[in-house]
Amino acid sequence: MQPSVEMGIVSTGMAFGERRDVAATAADYVPYPEDVAALGYESYHRIADGVTATALAVEAAREALENADLAVTDVDLIVVGNSDVPEYLGWDGSAAVARALGAHGTPTVLVTQACAAWSLALDHAAGAMALSTDTNTVLVVLVNVVSEAHSNRMDFNGSIASDGAVAAVLHRGHPRFRRLASARFTNPEFADLFRIERGGAAAPLPLPGREHLRSDPMAAVFEHFGRDPQRFKGFIEEIHGRVADVVDQALARAGKDREDLARLVYVNEGQQAIRAVADAVGIPFERTNAELARELGHMGAADQLICLWRHVEAGELARGDLVALAGVASPGMHWFCTLIEV
Repeated sequence: MQPSVEMGIVSTGMAFGERRDVAATAADYVPYPEDVAALGYESYHRIADGVTATALAVEAAREALENADLAVTDVDLIVVGNSDVPEYLGWDGSAAVARALGAHGTPTVLVTQACAAWSLALDHAAGAMALSTDTNTVLVVLVNVVSEAHSNRMDFNGSIASDGAVAAVLHRGHPRFRRLASARFTNPEFADLFRIERGGAAAPLPLPGREHLRSDPMAAVFEHFGRDPQRFKGFIEEIHGRVADVVDQALARAGKDREDLARLVYVNEGQQAIRAVADAVGIPFERTNAELARELGHMGAADQLICLWRHVEAGELARGDLVALAGVASPGMHWFCTLIEV
């Protein structure tokens, strides 16, 4: 069992873009809407034009602070995770969030490791508390806003990307929603998969006459495996199998096993992907976040904490229940799991 700081979630806050119907809008994004329908989503969220990821993050943060009956001056550390393209290059979104909240002098940290950012944010909060007795209250904010100039929210990695944010107030010694342990695994062979080819320092501008959008990113993944169906199948199997591995590792660190799990909260992917992960972990499909994924869409690093709180609000989790928050992040690729005791 790994030593850890006793840290629990005091409150959360959430903010979403406008809810949109998948069936009614899929044709705006893809030439074959029936392929999107097969993923099993009913709706997703899209922010209004002109609304920024920072604004959405701040809205969620303010709600979390209000629900905890705290002011931003009561916070010792702010950790922000952004899982999509940032608003600007050479810019720190965590400082921008802190400024909008009215913080001054409070340390901030920006986590950008795609859909794994939330797990790293919680780990950083625990680590900060372990390193300094002066760090007792941490505000964690996760946001995902799709840059439609860079990627197609309905044709990227087998999910429908959605705009949302969640914030959590964490406090040392809080007895509810305690972080027990975490585990991560990285396979660097896949570092280049799903990357956005244009806009960075290596290739800052789109090709003449072209936009940033790449027409078929999964075709590029298939090319990576030499167009070999068996190698591609092995890649998909590794995605699901590695999730089970990090869940088991986190459980071992907490002195628990799979039979102790009340629920698995995975990335808000399509229904088939969530079912495959549930089978790999050995938990019934009904005890996953599959139904929430249908409604919410994939909100990047915000998925797990949003779904955790939705399950609590629906009465689907009771005090003392053990929940595995798990997922896979691309590009990277990274597998991750954090255990929360309700």
